Amino acid sequence: MEVPVTAQSPDWWHIEQAADSLMAGGVWAYPTEAVWGLGCDPWDPEAVERILALKGRPWHKGLILVAADTQQLDFLLADAPEEVRKAVDDYWPGANTLLLPDPGERVSSLVRGDHDRVAVRVPEHPQVRRLCRAFGGPLVSTSCNRAGGSPLRWSWQIHRAFGSELDGILTGALGGARRPSRIIDPMDGTLLRD
Repeated sequence: MEVPVTAQSPDWWHIEQAADSLMAGGVWAYPTEAVWGLGCDPWDPEAVERILALKGRPWHKGLILVAADTQQLDFLLADAPEEVRKAVDDYWPGANTLLLPDPGERVSSLVRGDHDRVAVRVPEHPQVRRLCRAFGGPLVSTSCNRAGGSPLRWSWQIHRAFGSELDGILTGALGGARRPSRIIDPMDGTLLRD
């Protein structure tokens, strides 16, 4: 389903501003289905390192990518096995993170961590999808919290926890899910996080 950024979207201007900032190396907080996320350009090492430092997260654990649609993930899906393509159709859009093969290591190890696959999802949250579309590709997405802390669910918590360390907060509402996305191995359907 197409999720365009148009002047008819009530948040179009804010999304365009966020996308411009992300293209320039910014780090933004934004609402997702269940919790607030932190995002940046996955191909900007300094921005990814900023997110890791903000969270206090070790790089080897890896981060998730979110995309507006599967076309933004063609670089990972073009040569994917049939099981992966079927899982993509079954689970997206939705709060389901799939571990996609990245044999060409097209995604930086700062994002992938010490894994040979990349954690990716196409969310149901329309605002996240519009942000990815305005940005022009997938974004890093990780829960907005310090490592070991609970994911933040209110914008005032983000202001208190991160203050001016972020380049912006995309105002909006969470999607109503109670828990962060499930993580699924699409090769065999194994549920790694429920």
